[in-house]
Amino acid sequence: MTTKRTNYLSWDEYFMAVALLSAQRSKDPNTQVGACVANKQNKIVGVGYNGFPWGCSDDDLPWARHGNYLDTKYPYVCHAELNAVLNSISRDLRGCRIYVGLFPCNECTKVIIQAGIEEIIFLSDKYLDTDSVKASKIMLDKSPNISYRQLMTTRESLTVSFALPENM
Repeated sequence: MTTKRTNYLSWDEYFMAVALLSAQRSKDPNTQVGACVANKQNKIVGVGYNGFPWGCSDDDLPWARHGNYLDTKYPYVCHAELNAVLNSISRDLRGCRIYVGLFPCNECTKVIIQAGIEEIIFLSDKYLDTDSVKASKIMLDKSPNISYRQLMTTRESLTVSFALPENM
């Protein structure tokens, strides 16, 4: 008798892996972030990554992190969370979860709250001391219908291969 595999991904690991894979589409030379929105039925309803708005050339706008504000990426880049919400296949995201590599900034947190997303699952909180993340947590702590948590997993990595397995 054959038994099922035991090392398969949990739903949290699966959706976070989709968010991390989506981040690989980002052309940002410093920070690649992806986001994945999943509904209560564990179906993906939105995916996004950080990048410039549609039609804005990745070659014409700046990728710099420092300098005059208009000469940096900050006024132009759309964050992964915003793109995941805007790219969603449903306008009703109430009850959904969003998976994201980095804890959301205050602007994305407003979008997440307004969209009705009920849970944020993040991997890293490396900017926890910034005013942006502090503002995010203030808003989230005052919002009764949303929670957030850091994904805890024993997995250190996940390998994706484009070679077909022999048993397929």
